[in-house]
Amino acid sequence: MKILADTHTHTIASTHAYSTVIEMARAAADAGLEAIAVTDHGMRLPDAPHSWHFHNLKNIPREICGVKILYGIEANILDLDGNIDPLEEEIYKRLDIVNASIHSPCYSGTGDDHTSAYLSIVNNPFVDIICHSGTATYPYDYERIVKLAKKNNKLIEINNHSFAVRKSSIPNCRRIAELCKEYSTGIVVTSDAHICFDLGDYTKALDMLEEIDFPEELIMNRSLKTLEEFFEEKGKPLFRWQM
Repeated sequence: MKILADTHTHTIASTHAYSTVIEMARAAADAGLEAIAVTDHGMRLPDAPHSWHFHNLKNIPREICGVKILYGIEANILDLDGNIDPLEEEIYKRLDIVNASIHSPCYSGTGDDHTSAYLSIVNNPFVDIICHSGTATYPYDYERIVKLAKKNNKLIEINNHSFAVRKSSIPNCRRIAELCKEYSTGIVVTSDAHICFDLGDYTKALDMLEEIDFPEELIMNRSLKTLEEFFEEKGKPLFRWQM
């Protein structure tokens, strides 16, 4: 199984990442990828780029080194009400990929159940993908959210990076994947690369999916074509924001 369109990558615009857009594109080309989404962190994370970064993404060429470039953001889930970074609605509408994740430095939700935050996110019209949500610190009703994601045309991320840096989340990632299989909810498999050398490596995530016999047709970023078809069907075609 191959993943040819990575929907979650970071550049030096997120200053805890270490590669430029050009370096990421070159590495993606070397890895045989067809597309990458540049999804730097939303502004509420302490070292995230200014909002102008997202206004100005349209200046990045749509193809570099033969790799298609998608404009995106990894928006921060801020609280139990599911608020995200206060970027203008018009920009959220223009972005190809809006990921949403919880990061502890900018999340104020407390308690043992974070279902309400994810309910708001899966109902948010701007959000496309719920990312690394297996984090053990923030448990939620996985079955309820996976079922609603299917209904609302949201994708659930299986994040290869989590298998290295969020190891306590691995059993939850497996459970989430099993539920996506059960309810035919689409997923993406991503690198969450913070340096170009991690692009193209989805080994741990794919090994887990193979273990549970996960259907390949539910992996929406297995090619750029399948990703485009998914977004076309949900009424949000990719590559619509041009210079």
